[in-house]
Parts: sequence; C-alpha cells; structure tokens
Amino acid sequence: MKVLYAIQGTGNGHLARAQDVIQILKQKASVDILISGTQTDLNLDYPIKYRLHGLSFVFGKKGGVDIWHTIKNLNFKILYKEICQLPVENYDLVINDFEPISAWACKFKKVNCFSLSHQSGILSKKIPKPHTFDYIGHLILKYYAPTLHRFSFHFSNYDEQTFTPIIRQEVRAIKKEDLGHYTVYLPSYSDEKLIETLSRFKNIKWQIFSKHNKSAFIHENIEIYPVSKTHFTESFSKCTDIICGAGFETPAEALYLGKKLLVIPMKRQLEQLYNAAALKKIGVSVINKLSLKNYNKILDWLNNDHHIKIDYPNNTEEIINKLFFYYNNMNKPLP
Repeated sequence: MKVLYAIQGTGNGHLARAQDVIQILKQKASVDILISGTQTDLNLDYPIKYRLHGLSFVFGKKGGVDIWHTIKNLNFKILYKEICQLPVENYDLVINDFEPISAWACKFKKVNCFSLSHQSGILSKKIPKPHTFDYIGHLILKYYAPTLHRFSFHFSNYDEQTFTPIIRQEVRAIKKEDLGHYTVYLPSYSDEKLIETLSRFKNIKWQIFSKHNKSAFIHENIEIYPVSKTHFTESFSKCTDIICGAGFETPAEALYLGKKLLVIPMKRQLEQLYNAAALKKIGVSVINKLSLKNYNKILDWLNNDHHIKIDYPNNTEEIINKLFFYYNNMNKPLP
C-alpha cells in the first residue's frame, strides 16, 4: 500500500507527534511525507517528499494570530497550483493532519483521505465547548482541511472516533525531575511582553522558549531560548510547572508527566478556546491573557499545588491499525 502522510506546518505540535506516527506507518506501508506551512520551528528525522507553501496562520506578538501578516502571507495562485499539482491520485490512502493542500486535492480528485488530527475532533458534538460561539472560526475549522473520514485526538475519549493523545516515546522515557524553574511557551507573545509580566515574580526562575528570537539571553530572573525540540524537552521534563498556550501536544504531555499547568489560549484561535474549555473541565487553570491585570491569578497558580496526572495509554499503533482496518473494509459489509 502507498500512503501519503500530510502534516500541518503551523506550530510545532503536529511535527512533534508525527515522529511517532511515521515510525509506525513505515512498518505497514510505503510512506511519502508532505509538510505545508511556514510557521514551524522543528524538523523531522525523515525525508520530506513534498514541502509546500500551504496556508499558515502567522503568530502575532500580542497574544493572538497576526491577521495582517497572515493575509499578507496568503498567495492564492500558489495555493491553487499546489492543490492542482499534488498527485494524490498516485496514493492508495492519504492520511491528513489538518493539512489543507492534500485535503482539497483529495476532495477535487475523489481520493480517500482520512484525518488523523486533533482539529477534526473539535467538530464532534460531544466535546466541551467555550461559552461563546465563533461562527467564522467554526467554518474555518470545518473547511480548512476537509476530509470524509475522521480519526481524532483529544484530552479524553469523547466519542468512538476520538482517542487520547499520542505521547511521544521521547516523553514517555523521560526521567521527571524538578530543578526549580518554570517553563514557558507562549509563541503568540513578544519577548518584551513576557519579560514585562513575568519579571514581576522576583522569586521565580523562568525559562522562556521564544518564537521571536534566534539567540539565547538572560534578563534578571528570566532565561530566553529559541525554540529547540531537544532543549525544550529537557527544560519541560525538569521544570517545576509550565505556562503555555492552549494548544494540544504540550498540555497533553504536561498532564501525562503530572506537571501543573497554566494555560492561556490565543486570541482569535477557535481551536485553543475549545482546548481551554476541555482543560478547564478537568481542573486545569486557565486565564484569558498574559497581563499585569492577571497578576493575582498567576500568583495564585504559582502558590497552589493542584497537579493533575493522566496516564495516557501508549495506543498509537492501535489507532493506526483501526484506521487501516476501516480503510480496508470501507467497501465491504462489516459483521
């Protein structure tokens, strides 16, 4: 069987998870890899067959998506060309992690395309939802990378097509320690904003991983590092606790390791609002933005000892086996 595995290149969670998925896929099929998007800081340990411009949301510096630079980065001529020229018809199966080029190419050319993503799970009616409904955001989630078949990840098994998170083998093998620092990953905030707010907590040692700086530096009680998978995993495994956005992989791995979480969802990012609602339901602390107005909430979080540990099972191969089983039996009557 020939499989195309298409991965979203906005953020780092998709590629971090892909390492484990690819390793298993390659044991079962001939696999080509596609990455589209311009907003990732990580590299895969596998050769990339297709590296496309795609359609990326650009991280801002004020807590949300940078709408202007996202629009500026759009090139519909390239987008249309990439969709038309991608030879999805040469594959028996396309597995899609919220990647728009392959999804739309499959839709136009009527090729089997299965989502294997967190974002597809947000369309389930059974997941926790934020209080406000964002109609435009919901349309983006629904049509950004449309597929007919859904295999999804979330923080809990909300329905039969939703599975618990893939926890990287690298994280499962970690020897957890507490060296006294707090790890921070908030890519939609500027270094200046992070320093302005977090430096007020004088007795805390912060290790911040920055999407906006390519070199490390120290400011008082704050260490700033460029994003690096190896360095971040080391800081993450040895921190006291963690502050991060309401993405998926980092909060899931923090829950698995039993690290206390403070989550700040990105503005104008519906997925993160849904994630924040689900995390809040299981007891994770959530604030709406990083600011001095939330000083007391951050201080309360620092002073409490409310740790949540979820022992997510190592079920990556089981999920992929179910996907292949479903594909192989699509046109056969099931018992």
